[in-house]
Amino acid sequence: MGLFKYLSQNTRKHDFNSIKTNLIDWRNEPVTKRLEHPSRMDRARAVGYRAKQGVFVVRQRVSRGSHRRPDWSGGRHSHNMGARLNLRKNYQMIAEERAQSAYVNCEVLNSYYVAEDGKHYWFEVVMVDKAHPSVMSDHRLLFLAFPQNRGRVHRGLTSAGRKVRGLRHKGKGAEKARPSRRSHSRRL
Repeated sequence: MGLFKYLSQNTRKHDFNSIKTNLIDWRNEPVTKRLEHPSRMDRARAVGYRAKQGVFVVRQRVSRGSHRRPDWSGGRHSHNMGARLNLRKNYQMIAEERAQSAYVNCEVLNSYYVAEDGKHYWFEVVMVDKAHPSVMSDHRLLFLAFPQNRGRVHRGLTSAGRKVRGLRHKGKGAEKARPSRRSHSRRL
């Protein structure tokens, strides 16, 4: 077995005490924190991380639970207008969007799950500085510098975004997912 297979087996064993001590520290950290190196190297490399300049990892915390509309400032609202909000997004996509908002000059390459407790999820988001020379000279990351990939996380073009949009499957059962849910329902 290779090194990363051993690493992935080690993280699957879930050493509860080490995870618990990590979460105690992480709860006191800021919501978005840039890291020196990934905490799960096997997952980071699987989603595209490379240990080079211009590529870094951000740990993002997201609150669990349903989403609610902003509080009304006053006035009457209809009975159908409830406080709950159906975002049609998973926690991972929300984490990617928030990491992108914190680092506006970079692009989100991908992300992966790290941990959770009763109140929060933690994801690590791989960010790429698209103007860095080492990124521009890497054929695996060069596509992020093209203008059509600007703001890709907000358009659902990352792996988590494509999953939410139902684009993981083709053929039978996926007829209503393309080109998008909204445009399919608007077709004549």
